[in-house]
Amino acid sequence: MSPFEIFALMLSACAAGMINAVAGGGTLVTFPVLILFGVPPVIANATSTLSLVVGTAGSIYGFRRNIAEVRPWFKTFIPISLVGGWLGSFLLTHGKESTFSHLVPYLVLFATLLFMLQGVVRRSVAHQVVLEGMHSKSSSQVRFHLIGAMIFQFFVSIYGGYFGAGIGILMLATLGFLGFSDIHKMNTLKNVIGSLINLVAAIWFTASGLINWPIMGVMTVGAVTGYYLGATYSQKLSQEMARYLITAIGLVITVVMFWKLH
Repeated sequence: MSPFEIFALMLSACAAGMINAVAGGGTLVTFPVLILFGVPPVIANATSTLSLVVGTAGSIYGFRRNIAEVRPWFKTFIPISLVGGWLGSFLLTHGKESTFSHLVPYLVLFATLLFMLQGVVRRSVAHQVVLEGMHSKSSSQVRFHLIGAMIFQFFVSIYGGYFGAGIGILMLATLGFLGFSDIHKMNTLKNVIGSLINLVAAIWFTASGLINWPIMGVMTVGAVTGYYLGATYSQKLSQEMARYLITAIGLVITVVMFWKLH
């Protein structure tokens, strides 16, 4: 690799890490850069996934103060996310890329709109019902919203294992409709679950021999830095500003993905 290539890869991974720590969609930065330098698409996706999943250590450390408060939700979302992540990575290595990829921009747009509208809809849907009822007495309403969120998360995890751009927006939308309102706690839970989805995919990609290790090493350095910076400084933003930033990232991701299809 030339010095310019090393710098470009490290910078793109740093930017991707910052974006992923705040909202998700960092793959849309690293993936095109890898393609630009002649890396085959499947290898590029696999290498990007592994470097970014290693980098999530930086974001989890940055959000460490919130982990205790979201830990009760791990048992709800982690098992289905691991299964979905493995299934998605399996589909990438054995299925047709074109079929699934055409659904991606619509999925991200839908999630962004959900995230934008969740403040209005939450009052008539889940609101605090799930958060308050989850660990007290059960009810049909709590079970309905929780099961719906788990099913949605399962399909999000499949997409995450397959490609993953915008997966953070999808998970934030899910958590919002479960009654979560603190965006920083939502980001903490989203980053932990997202890192596990990508970890499963990265293990599968590694076992399948799809990783370009020199490039992965360079990108990991940038990703760790970006995740830590994104996690640390996003918490200094107000709740409202953080939501505006996430919405903007989601809309940009949607536009870019629609553009890539045409």
